[in-house]
Amino acid sequence: MRDSSCTAARARAALSRLVWPLISAAVALVGWELLINVYPMPSYVLPAPGSVLRALIAGLGESPASRASFIFHLADTLRATILGFVIGSVLGMALAAMMAEFRIVQRVGFPYVVGFQSLPKVAIAPLYVIWFGYQIESKVAMSATLTLFPVLLNSLQGFVSAERERLELMASLDASRWQTFRHIKFPGALPFVFAGLNLGIVYALLGTIVMEFIGAQRGMGVIVTQLQTVSDTAGVFSILLVLAATGYVLIAVVRTAQRRFTFWTSQQGWARE
Repeated sequence: MRDSSCTAARARAALSRLVWPLISAAVALVGWELLINVYPMPSYVLPAPGSVLRALIAGLGESPASRASFIFHLADTLRATILGFVIGSVLGMALAAMMAEFRIVQRVGFPYVVGFQSLPKVAIAPLYVIWFGYQIESKVAMSATLTLFPVLLNSLQGFVSAERERLELMASLDASRWQTFRHIKFPGALPFVFAGLNLGIVYALLGTIVMEFIGAQRGMGVIVTQLQTVSDTAGVFSILLVLAATGYVLIAVVRTAQRRFTFWTSQQGWARE
């Protein structure tokens, strides 16, 4: 009986998470249509929802092997985003762990990380094109660059926030530095780590799109640039809808992992079941 009630509760929660975004989208579409009808404007400024929907269906309906297909370009964007996210996250957590364990690493390395993060990414994007070329490597590099800082900063905060009582207990048990990190610091830092990962996945997608604007042969940013040159605003809007949906799915995946690995935390707000 208890299992069935828990299953029903999870089903209601899942349905709620699905219904509210759909309601929000419906309200936005109605408001968009009303705006077009009340304040008529050229289609190249703000296209009608119907035009955007037709462009979306046309792009998604193309063969995935065709360069005119949204799926063809989205696959390349996603591949670069996920690779960059993984690389940036691993590097960020590794650097954060070293900075937390060895204060000299933090004193020497942290200013360089902050300084590099402060650089405008649009300015360094052409350098990435020169260094890594017009293929996927430059997109992965930018994606990893934007992922690195939020993951590093949040992970570092988590590693240095371990409870003193637990650290003293491990010291009294003559635990090694690695054992203390593995059993106390890392598990306790997971909520902070996932806070960084939630930001990192969004920045990873943004970094990929930025590089596709600057110089790439395929990807959603490439299509946007091509559609802009012919003033196909409806097509641009359809791409933005695909990217918005993609970002939502990526965030949902990270949040699902967060609920799985930090089940002991009492999550509030948007992260709550």
